[in-house]
Amino acid sequence: MGLLRLVLGDQLSHDIAALEGIDPGRDVVLMAEVMGECTYVPHHKQKLVLVLSAMRHFAEELRARGIPVDYIRLDDPDNTGTLSGELARAVARHRPAGIVATFPGEWRVLEAMRGWEEVLGLPVDIREDVRFLCPLPRFRRWAQGRRQLRMEFFYREMRREAGLLMDPDGPVGGQWNYDAENRRRLEPGTMPPPPRRFPPDPVTQGVMDLVAARFPGNFGTLDAFAWPVTAAEAEAVLADFIAHRLSRFGDYQDAMAAGEPILFHALVSTSLNLGLLSPRACCEAAEAAFRAGRAPLNAVEGFIRQILGWREYVRGLYWLKMPDYARLNALEANRPLPWSWWGGETRMNCLKQVVRQTRDLAYAHHIQRLMVTGNFALLAGLDPAQVNEWYMAVYADAFEWVELPNTHGMAIHADGGIIASKPYAASGAYINRMSDYCRLCAYDVKAATGPEACPMNALYWDFIARHERRFSANPRMAMPLQTLRKMAPEKRDALRAQAAAFLAGPEMRPEA
Repeated sequence: MGLLRLVLGDQLSHDIAALEGIDPGRDVVLMAEVMGECTYVPHHKQKLVLVLSAMRHFAEELRARGIPVDYIRLDDPDNTGTLSGELARAVARHRPAGIVATFPGEWRVLEAMRGWEEVLGLPVDIREDVRFLCPLPRFRRWAQGRRQLRMEFFYREMRREAGLLMDPDGPVGGQWNYDAENRRRLEPGTMPPPPRRFPPDPVTQGVMDLVAARFPGNFGTLDAFAWPVTAAEAEAVLADFIAHRLSRFGDYQDAMAAGEPILFHALVSTSLNLGLLSPRACCEAAEAAFRAGRAPLNAVEGFIRQILGWREYVRGLYWLKMPDYARLNALEANRPLPWSWWGGETRMNCLKQVVRQTRDLAYAHHIQRLMVTGNFALLAGLDPAQVNEWYMAVYADAFEWVELPNTHGMAIHADGGIIASKPYAASGAYINRMSDYCRLCAYDVKAATGPEACPMNALYWDFIARHERRFSANPRMAMPLQTLRKMAPEKRDALRAQAAAFLAGPEMRPEA
C-alpha cells in the first residue's frame, strides 16, 4: 500500500516536495480541478484557463514519466467541488498508507490541510516548499526581534547567501540597489519588441471552451490568451526576455504607455507562481547575461531584486503575519469598489487603460498596479477587502501569498506600515511623469480644482488632510504635511470639496 501524493494547481514542478521519493509502482499522484478553487474569488477567465490547462499538461508529463496520476476534471459528473472532498474520494479508491502534500500558497488551504489527518484517519505529511530561495524558518529567524521588516535589508542577506551579483568584496558595482536608475519615461518612437506568446493547443482550447461555458459572467476576455502552460513554454518566455527585453528592462520598468501593456517586462510571474519556472534559474539567467555583457547592471539587479528580494520577502511576511494580516485596515477605509474597475466607463484615462488591459490580458505590470489602481484605491479610501478580492480575481499571476502583501501593504497601506515606511500616495503629476496617459485624458492633469481637474490631484490632498494626525509622526510624510499646513484655508477647503464631489459622483458608483 503506497502513498497518495497531492499536487495543487500552483505546484506544477517535477521537483515539488510532494513528489520527492515517489515510487511509481506503489504511489499515486492526485490532481483535482474543483469548483471551490475556481470560485472562492471570481477569477478572470484567462486565469482559470491558465491554471486548469497547466494542470492538465503537467499531469500528462507525469504520466509520460511512468507516474500514475488520478486526475479529476471540473466537469467530471461525480466531482464534489472541493479539494477535501476529492481527497476523501481518492482515499476511498486507493486505500493509501498516508498522504503527502506540499506546503500551500494560501492560508485557507493550509487550514483545510491541518484537518485532514483527523477527518481521513491517515497521516498527512505537509512538506516545506523547496522551490523558494528562502525557507520559511529562515525568514522567521531574519524577522525575529526586528522593529521594522524592510525588504532592502532582507534582500542584501539573500544576495549574500545566494551569491548572485556578488564580487569577493561585496555587491557587483559597489552598491546593492539601482532602483534610482530604473525610472525613465518611455521616449516617443521607442518600440518594445513583441513578447513570446503561445496560441492555444488542443488541451488549452478544450479548457477555454469549458471556462467559456461554465463561467460566462466572469471578468475578462479569452481572445488574447497566450500564456505559457508548460515548463518548456515558460523557459522559452524567459529566454526571449533575456535575449530581447532585459537590456532595457531596468531603464523602463516603471514606465507606462497607452497601447503598450508589456513594454520591456519579463512576463514570467505566472510561470514562477505556478511552478513552471525556477526562481533561481531566472536569476542565474539574468546574471549570466550581465556577466556576458549582454545586459546592464541596473536592468539585471532590478530583475533579480524583484525575484530574490521582493518575491521571497512578501511570501515570508505573508506566512509570518497571517491570518490577522488580511483583516488589517489601518486607514479605516470603507468605500465600495467603483463599477469602473469591472469595466464600467470612466473619464480617467489612466484607470481606463489599466482596467481595459487587465480585462483583455489578465495582466498589468507592477507600476500600473501600484501607482494607478493601487494609488487610486489608497487616495479614495476603497475597502481593503474588496480591493484585495479584485486583485486576486483579475490577474493571472495572483495567488494570495504574493497578492495580499503587495496590495494590502505596498499599494493601499492597510497594514499601517509593516511593509512600506510610508503610503505610496501620489497626485496626477506622477502618472504624467511616467506615462503618456494624461495627454489623452479628458481631465487636465495640471488642474487641481474645477470641472476638468484631474481627480488624482484633489484626492491626493484630501488623503493627506484626512490622515494628517496619523502621519504627523512619520518623517517620510513631513514634506506633504508641511505643504498642506502652509496652504491657504480657502485652497485647502476647495481641494477637499473637489475630492468630495468626485467621490460622490457617477465614476464612483459601486458595482451594479
